[in-house]
This record gives sequence, C-alpha cells and structure tokens, in this order.
Amino acid sequence: MTENEHTRSSGPAAAGPDERWTRKLLEKLAADSLVERRRARRWSIFFRLVYLLFFLVVGVAALGFLGSDGLGVAGSHAAVIDVRGTIEEGGSNSAERINDALLSAFEASTATGVILRINSPGGSPVQAGQIYDEIRRLRAKYPDKPLFAVIEDVCASGGYYVAAAADRIYADKASLVGSIGVLIDGFGFTGTMEKLGVERRLLTAGANKGFLDPFSPQDETGRLHAQQMLDVIHKQFIGAVRDGRGERLRDQPELFTGLVWTGTRAIELGLVDSVGTVRSVARDELDVDSIVDYTPRESVTERLARQVGARLAAGFGTALEAGIEAGSASRLR
Repeated sequence: MTENEHTRSSGPAAAGPDERWTRKLLEKLAADSLVERRRARRWSIFFRLVYLLFFLVVGVAALGFLGSDGLGVAGSHAAVIDVRGTIEEGGSNSAERINDALLSAFEASTATGVILRINSPGGSPVQAGQIYDEIRRLRAKYPDKPLFAVIEDVCASGGYYVAAAADRIYADKASLVGSIGVLIDGFGFTGTMEKLGVERRLLTAGANKGFLDPFSPQDETGRLHAQQMLDVIHKQFIGAVRDGRGERLRDQPELFTGLVWTGTRAIELGLVDSVGTVRSVARDELDVDSIVDYTPRESVTERLARQVGARLAAGFGTALEAGIEAGSASRLR
C-alpha cells in the first residue's frame, strides 16, 4: 500500500460505525442543549415580564391609595373629587363611592378644603340626596374646612342637587345649569300593537300593580298617583336647593320649572356664585397651589370582576334563551 492510499483509507470517509454513531450523538446533544438554552431564555424573559407587571400594578395601586385619601401628601392642598356622568347606584358616581371620597378628604389633615368638580346631567334623586346629606353632615363636623362646587359643561337635575350643598358654586359662562325638576319617562305602544294585531295579556295581583305598564292604556288613576310622587320628590329637591342657597336665590317664577340656563344667567338667578375653575378656586379661596385628586377609582380587581360578571351574565342569558326556545319548540310538537 502506497503512502497516498494509506492516507485515504485513514480519513473521514473511512470512519467506522462507532465513530459515526458517536458523531451523531454529539450533534444531537448539542442541538438539544441549544433548544434547552433557548427555552430557558424564553421562560426567563416571561417571568421577568410577569414580575415587572406585578410591580407596576402594585405601584399604580399604591399611588391610587395615596392619592385617594391624602396619605403621603406633603403640605397643604385642595382635595378634588370628580362627579362625572350619571349619578346612580352601583356606578362610579354612586353615593357610596362619592361619600367615601368626601370622608377621606375631610379627614385629611393637610387638605385645606374640598372641591367637587361636577359634569353631570343628573340621575337618581335618592343617590343625589344621600350625597347632599353627607356634605351637610361633614360641613357641620368640620366647620373650618369649606367645600366648593365647580361646574364644567353640565350641572343639571341631580348634579345640581349635589352642588346646592356647597358653600359656594362656580361655573363657566357657557356652562349649562339647572333643570330643577323630576320626571318619569316611558313609551306607550298600544296603538302600534293594535296595528300589528298583538294582544297584551297582563296578569296582576293588586289592582294598580301594572299602572306604569307601557303596553297597556294609561289609566288616569295611575297617572295621578305617579304625578303625586313626582310632586313630592320635586318639593324635596326644591327644599334642598333653598336650604343650600338661601337668600342668594332670586325670586323668579321659572326657577324651579325644570329649565336650564347658561352659567351667566345662573349667576343672575343666584344658582351660581361666580365664574371660576378648580385651579382658580384652589388659588383664590383656599390659598394653595397643590391639588390632589381624591376621586374614587375603579381598581383592576373591580374592573376584572365587572367584566367577568358581565360576560357570565351574557352567557347565562344566551343559555336561558336557548333553553326557552328549545322548550317552546318541544311543546309545539
């Protein structure tokens, strides 16, 4: 055998079965190790993101907690509480949520005064009345801590009910203010039902149980009863406004008819004291530049619970409808 032939026979091509198996095994181990390192890197990134999200949520919650009751606030400040949107039970402007914020603001030693920033078309007279009563109670308990109402775009009906409890009310010249009245609204479908050939079948236990049923002709006795209820609530509303505004109200016949006025006209009628903003009231009335938001915010847990509850309710409603349809079909067979 020549030298060249010996070299060729001892090269890679001449590797035995054991060497090839060992090489494949090493290559597989190297590939598996690379895959494992990539997987570990992905899990490491995932857990880092989870930790970061957790600390962000905790931080936001802590900031919301500090901002909601004035803890950790250095120096004097104006406590601001927003009343935005409809005033209703279970909503962001419920009496429970607003009253909790009011209590925190009045109890905060560094809050020199409270400002209600109102942008609301109204809502439940019950919820508005409870907020009104709590404001009056806290003002009596903390006589040295004033409360002002600042109207933005709209302060009507229940929104003004709440504002009337303030020491002074401020608004913009173009704000819409008033609507001191009460209503029950609905529709009557009896004519439409006749045209469609639909018959209303209403069973009640109690002669007046269905007196507000929109699918039945309006009964005069029921209408008078509803009107009496509205009149009583209206008188309660008027009494609250008179108690809150006192001699500042002008003696005008249209004042309590449910009309709405601009901020300029509301000042002339005594419904509003002056033109102003949250910043100007904090500066001129409370002599502070710092403003702290005490508005109750919906937590992440509450938001998730509400969304999950809404989805479960929707799913239950769909299942219930399907069951009713299935039951109806089976009875028709």
